[in-house]
Amino acid sequence: MNSPEQQQRKIGKSMVFAMWLVLLALLTLFFDKYLGDQHNPNQQVVQRQAADGSREVVLKQNRQGHYLANGKINGQEVTFLLDTGATDIAIPENIANRLGLPRGRQVQFQTANGVARGYSTRLESVSLGNIRLTDLPASINPNVAHDEILLGMSFLRQLEMNQKDNTLTLRQ
Repeated sequence: MNSPEQQQRKIGKSMVFAMWLVLLALLTLFFDKYLGDQHNPNQQVVQRQAADGSREVVLKQNRQGHYLANGKINGQEVTFLLDTGATDIAIPENIANRLGLPRGRQVQFQTANGVARGYSTRLESVSLGNIRLTDLPASINPNVAHDEILLGMSFLRQLEMNQKDNTLTLRQ
């Protein structure tokens, strides 16, 4: 039989153990958010209306020098990687399936890794902050597994772009 002193020690050890578990859980949550913000510093896109009525979105570079930002395709949340080297909007197949995008004709496109095959599609709407464009060509790429959509020139060429330091301003 345990004495009251031994029972108090057990309870004390259990409380210390529980405190460490809670502390580790809180640290995990904090660093998960911190690392997510480092990868995509534009999870909440900065948007503004200029005096002339034009709409602007201001993006920050991530640590790798890329511009990632949360946006929408056909009203559904996605993450974009801005890519001036991409002709159109390139969507990984797993995301295209989630968005319910129809596959059009089979197409070939030139990538940094060579020729790839995919499918054409059209997007009803693409939104980045308060900038919204409609009826845009895109491609579905079954050859990639990442979670970012390459936001290419079919979207970007319709905007004015200004890069200064680690900031990119898009203006419609």
